[in-house]
Amino acid sequence: MPKPLIGVTTYLEQARWGVWDLPAELLPTGYARHIRACGGLAVMLPPDEPGTAAEMVARLDGLVISGGADVEPVRYGAALDPRTGPPAPERDSWELALIEAALTAGTPLLGICRGLQLLNVALGGTLVQHMDGHTGGLGVMGSHPVVPVPGTRYASLVPETTSMPTYHHQCADILGKNLVVSAYAPDGTVEAAELPSPAWVLAVQGHPEMSEDTRVVRGLVEAARTCMGERAQGAGQAEGAER
Repeated sequence: MPKPLIGVTTYLEQARWGVWDLPAELLPTGYARHIRACGGLAVMLPPDEPGTAAEMVARLDGLVISGGADVEPVRYGAALDPRTGPPAPERDSWELALIEAALTAGTPLLGICRGLQLLNVALGGTLVQHMDGHTGGLGVMGSHPVVPVPGTRYASLVPETTSMPTYHHQCADILGKNLVVSAYAPDGTVEAAELPSPAWVLAVQGHPEMSEDTRVVRGLVEAARTCMGERAQGAGQAEGAER
């Protein structure tokens, strides 16, 4: 069976490489490294017209909404806090459309950091716009315990308390429709949230791709492989019926 194709959304940043200093659609290497290690194929999904999201998702076996910029507060009906970072409206529009398309299609979905926050907003939730203590300083990953909630999908992947790399100053506040908290930090911050089965939808506030622990990403890739097999089986049955 072919390897599952996992799409990962990209950052939009000014970047330097070689002699160039240009706007770039980029992604830290940890995302693709984890996907490859878990048996998947990684493809980058730079922002596009939201109307193309369903077509894009139809070609994927799994989707990762990556970390990055703060979600624009207007997306969840809040006034702008002065400590909220610059908006990324292209990313917001594109990634919200991808989330909607993935939920509609039943495509396995993993949100990372901003991805958890955006999933929560997509489902009608809100965010805390500023908090302290979840970074290691400017440009330095922090680390703190993440405590799983027994019986959840996250706990089935990571059953013990772990220390996950973290770098965020926002987090989920009011949870979106049907989301279930599946891990907490000691201070009560939501560290993972998911939709109940049969959907495979999980989001984590930390950055597993910055560690050597591939279990969260492996869960997505395995779900994508199952989804790919089910689609192939369904297509084969449909072809047989036509004959």
